Amino acid sequence: MGYKSLEDCVRDLEANKHLVRIKEEVDPYLEMAAIHMRVYDNKGPALLFENIKGSKFPAVSNLFGTLDRSKFIFRDTLNSVERLVQLRNDPIKAIKNPLLAGKAAMGAISALPLRQRFSKSPFHKTTISALPQIVNWMDDGGPFVTMPQVYTEDVANPGIMKSNLGMYRIQLNGNNYIPDKEIGLHYQIHRGIGIHQAKAQAIGKPLKVSIFVGGPPAHPLSAVMPLPEGLSELTFAGALCGRRFRYFYDDEGFCISADADFVITGTVYPNDNKPEGPFGDHLGYYSLVHPFPVMKVHNVYHKPNAIWSFTVVGRPPQEDTSFGELIHEISGSALPLEVPGLKELNAVDAAGVHPLLFAIGSERYTPYLETKRPQELLTISNRILGTNQLSLAKFLFIAAQEDNKNLKSTDHANFMIHMLERVDFTRDIHFQTQTTIDTLDYSGDGINSGSKVVIAAVGEPKYELLRTEASLDGFESSFVLPGVLAVKGAAYKNEDETLTTIKALEEAWNKKPISGARLFILCDDLQFLAATLNNFLWVTFTRSNPAADIHGIGAFTKNKHWGCTGPLIIDARKKPHHAPELIKDPAIESRVDALGRNGASLQGII
Repeated sequence: MGYKSLEDCVRDLEANKHLVRIKEEVDPYLEMAAIHMRVYDNKGPALLFENIKGSKFPAVSNLFGTLDRSKFIFRDTLNSVERLVQLRNDPIKAIKNPLLAGKAAMGAISALPLRQRFSKSPFHKTTISALPQIVNWMDDGGPFVTMPQVYTEDVANPGIMKSNLGMYRIQLNGNNYIPDKEIGLHYQIHRGIGIHQAKAQAIGKPLKVSIFVGGPPAHPLSAVMPLPEGLSELTFAGALCGRRFRYFYDDEGFCISADADFVITGTVYPNDNKPEGPFGDHLGYYSLVHPFPVMKVHNVYHKPNAIWSFTVVGRPPQEDTSFGELIHEISGSALPLEVPGLKELNAVDAAGVHPLLFAIGSERYTPYLETKRPQELLTISNRILGTNQLSLAKFLFIAAQEDNKNLKSTDHANFMIHMLERVDFTRDIHFQTQTTIDTLDYSGDGINSGSKVVIAAVGEPKYELLRTEASLDGFESSFVLPGVLAVKGAAYKNEDETLTTIKALEEAWNKKPISGARLFILCDDLQFLAATLNNFLWVTFTRSNPAADIHGIGAFTKNKHWGCTGPLIIDARKKPHHAPELIKDPAIESRVDALGRNGASLQGII
């Protein structure tokens, strides 16, 4: 739908019963986030908070909380945008179907950003402290902007078509930021804004930054889309919105989105960092305090009737999970077009997205061998782990499409079963040590520092998997999946204690092997891990660093290759260097309960 503003979208959603208003006064400290999460968990509507303690501005959340609602929002433009992205990903389609290409090209041209030189949108000025000070988790360092569109230009090649629009978290106050004068920016150096900052810093110039909040829903979605090379976020925003991205420059030379509800402008000076965080993040843990760029605030603008837009980040699934579903709906799986032999790739949301990848590829290199072994799959794996944000992954499980053409990387349980029936632990485990992982992942031995492992499987099933409860002498265990047992361990102390525990597991196994057990997960809370598939995926792959935490029964090293003759063991216990997990406040949850009672705004929804 070609909304001109966020307010238009809110009206349309409300008229079609996709949005409810919360009229009661709500506290931006924890309560708004708790309400949002409760409604999201119940697959409920978008929320308009009309009465926010400490702020005159209303706020909206959960716009993208379900795929159906997202499709409704973009019902008039989704198909044409899908064609545009497909043609950018696969130019051969343009040759085979020039009529389709022509329509897509015309759509892209008509979506080019539109500069408003004479008629500028009526903005008023406010302050950072007047904005809704939303704090999602009790140990967050302060309020954050969680649905921003951060705009920068290349200082060496300025202009709207060479700009970057990304979604990076913004800390509004707290720590030692000067109130109303400074805010914190958190982003990784390989992102577009990081490249722009590096160029500005190299010539000793400050980087101009504009932060847009609100506007048509196409704008925040464009800020997170993994777009093909050469397709700008602002052009994509225009195509998805059905309305060109309108902008102008203020008197200080900052780009202003004419349709945004709020715009914060400021500058980032070379080597000017301050502590940012903690922040409850999408892995389900806090990202801790680290130095990140500080932005000197110039102006804070807002439109009349402005609506603040926010979301809540935490252990998946959250609204960003639904964001991911919509992105996949639009772009399909673009990566297989870039990586020869790759058929499917799934960044497993339940494990926090970045830590765990499931992939399906072709294994065509050695059809003449009597015994198949992964070869092409390893080539594909190297390409995957060298591509953009996929380089942040720690665990990559990859299977051969030829072994089961019905296998789906999104069917997590059956994918794991397929792997465990085939993988040869003496041969098919490949580590990369002393490498980079996600900044937000504290399972490694330092920020951005950890390891990776590729586990590949090819051929017919070799193992009959355990499909019932079983136990090892001296250990409490619980069945998780066919071939997978959770094993309770003592609280982690140090590496020596771990080796003692692994040795005891091996002795128990040698004394009485469990037929069909292929993977042991050493954990703190047996019942929690084994309760659901999502719990297993989350605990196992967010609390382990492959090189440090993968062990095996009958482990050996030959020609610098590690393997094991018995089951694999992943130590997924909490370690002292891990970040604390996100925990909800019971008192706040009780206040949310009240909104579901008779006559309250969320009656029948929560």
